[in-house]
Amino acid sequence: MQNTVPNLHELTEQDIPGLIHLSTTVGWDYNEDEIRTILAIGTIYGHKNSDERLVSCAAVIPYDHKLTTIGMVIVHSSCRGMGLGRSLMKACMESVPSDSAIMLIATREGKPLYESLGFTTADTIHKFICKRIAPVDHEQAGESFPTEIMREDDLRAVIELDGLAVGSQRSSFLRTRMKQAKTCLVVNDTEGRIAGYGFAVQGPVNLVIGPIVARNTPMAIHLLRRLSDGHDRQVRIDVPDGQNAFLSYLAANGFEKVSEPPVMITRYSTLPPRSGQYYGIGAQIFG
Repeated sequence: MQNTVPNLHELTEQDIPGLIHLSTTVGWDYNEDEIRTILAIGTIYGHKNSDERLVSCAAVIPYDHKLTTIGMVIVHSSCRGMGLGRSLMKACMESVPSDSAIMLIATREGKPLYESLGFTTADTIHKFICKRIAPVDHEQAGESFPTEIMREDDLRAVIELDGLAVGSQRSSFLRTRMKQAKTCLVVNDTEGRIAGYGFAVQGPVNLVIGPIVARNTPMAIHLLRRLSDGHDRQVRIDVPDGQNAFLSYLAANGFEKVSEPPVMITRYSTLPPRSGQYYGIGAQIFG
């Protein structure tokens, strides 16, 4: 790496190999499908050095109503201390309308930078990993719910339900993520209305369970079981704070908590109002 300050670019699909390589330098498991989803619904910025090698990145993803997330903030170790992280964050923040809250899930290393830019901690995410999920014991599986594979016709109801859970509708994200996901399920109530949904997305290392939106904890547990049933590799789920019964279930059933990153926000003092039915986020980049 050279000592000259790299140039900032808006990245494209041609930069996907460089983004994958850069993410591996910090131990993050982004793959081509994940990055294509991000590019389809948001914008990725990054610095390139004089050899056109990608040495930083950050993504900004707008949702439908006054909420935007920032994620995938990476600076190569050889270029830290050059102000690239601040440059990336400013580019992302300047692209967001002034009436939109900006949310991110911070790493320990990134938190001081975000605080200096006006972000404050508003919530906590509980990251859980299960090395190998146990097969479902159907006699002891607990409460079950009418569950179906999600169809395109279900998306309108899912978007509305998700919007109440998250505080902003995320139509582009859900439509794009549905195409990427390995499994998409909906749960119906006794009147046939969609009362919950869940996605499972296969990454390079983890089967990522989420988003999960459910009317109650038993329904969330049911969706987790159905989404991971038959999977014999590592499973990850990131749970928003406040879902204590669900968190207790994970801890008692083979999931290990590996971190508790803070959810940070700026331009507003709190997260948008939520219904309390958000049990699993899609990924930390999506909030």
